[in-house]
Amino acid sequence: MLNGIPPPASVAAQGALLLDFDGTLVPIAGRPDAVEVPGETIALLRQLHRRLGGALAIVTGRDLATLDRLLAPLVLPAAGEHGLALRRRVGGGVELAAPHVLPEVLCAAGQAIATAHPGTVLELKRAGIALHYRAVPGAAVSLLAAMCALVAGHPGHELLPGHMLLEIRPRGIDKGGAVRALMGAAPFAGRTPIFIGDDITDEDGIAASRALGGFGLRMAETFRTPDRLSDWLARIAVVQDDSAA
Repeated sequence: MLNGIPPPASVAAQGALLLDFDGTLVPIAGRPDAVEVPGETIALLRQLHRRLGGALAIVTGRDLATLDRLLAPLVLPAAGEHGLALRRRVGGGVELAAPHVLPEVLCAAGQAIATAHPGTVLELKRAGIALHYRAVPGAAVSLLAAMCALVAGHPGHELLPGHMLLEIRPRGIDKGGAVRALMGAAPFAGRTPIFIGDDITDEDGIAASRALGGFGLRMAETFRTPDRLSDWLARIAVVQDDSAA
């Protein structure tokens, strides 16, 4: 095991891969709507899904509709919006962790903050908002103050900083819960969870995977770039059945 990374053969034999999307599978783009997924990445994910008997999921802060559009025509097991929406298997329905909705006042206030800070991008989700400020990093302090003031009026939500973004999401919804939910049923149950992420929002998933006896890997400490992660994933995909036994 190198740098805490499990060998490809053992992952192929008994692992379940739970992968963050932005900054992990694909590089972070200047705007969330500017991300493009190479065809070879989609082909690799399809191959991995087959190799792991379906135990491959994307665990992301994005909503599932956007994720599916980016990975089209592939539709994988996934947890969207940090676990608010869950799809356990290909062809399965979407489960909601709770009947959360985005309060109109929160949406309007978020839009007002974005308008007051040109260069920011407001992402509206099912039950929260994410304000991206990669194009205007100098506005970080002002934006943090505004978002803190906003979330203070919504006790059912919490503020979570990320890589050049500030997200307000429902309390009690995080990637740790998504990992536990996915690992509780087929095709993930009985396999060793391996969660990989790059941001503060991934820490709950890392902790949950480790608590379940698996691996929680941070990109900065292990693969560093999506390309290097893809190289490791490709080695898992080509492991033969007799090698993994």
